Amino acid sequence: MSDLDLLTQSLARNVKRWRTERGFTLDALAARAGVSRGMLIQIEQARTNPSIGTVVKIGDALGISITTLLDYEQGPTVRIVPAEQAVRLWHTDAGSYNRLLAGTEAPGPLEMWDWRLMPGEQSPSEPHRVGTVELVHVTAGELTLTVDGVEHLVPTGASATFEASTAHTYANEGDVPMEMVMAVSVPPVR
Repeated sequence: MSDLDLLTQSLARNVKRWRTERGFTLDALAARAGVSRGMLIQIEQARTNPSIGTVVKIGDALGISITTLLDYEQGPTVRIVPAEQAVRLWHTDAGSYNRLLAGTEAPGPLEMWDWRLMPGEQSPSEPHRVGTVELVHVTAGELTLTVDGVEHLVPTGASATFEASTAHTYANEGDVPMEMVMAVSVPPVR
């Protein structure tokens, strides 16, 4: 396979992937990029080799670089975050903390967190953007989750999910440390 064939196939795969992840129809991307719908169809089917100007317009409309659009990588991207690179954003003298374990941007921000709350401690949170969802899985102790003023007990081994567009608080009202893993999904900006 020639370099040109590889580029054409990479561009086809990546335009379709990023268009889908952004939630754009062919018509929407065509309008944003200032290229015809027919040209996008030909690109996504690897039937044409568009000008660099067209590739730049599509990249700008998708909010990604030309390098990303022309990436040769054949499989899904795997990013490993070593334990020592997890970012601790909050902690108390008693030993409570949260750590951002990993995150990604597509289709919208998605984060995975590691939490520990010591007995008697809590962490309140302001409402997040509408459409934000949080999922928690308690691995030790018991979480007292308060969402919009209503308390919910989440014991070891249980999970909970909720829309985080209202005020919410994570608390440990027990007498042993509470540990949980949390995922946060934020809707993409459109």
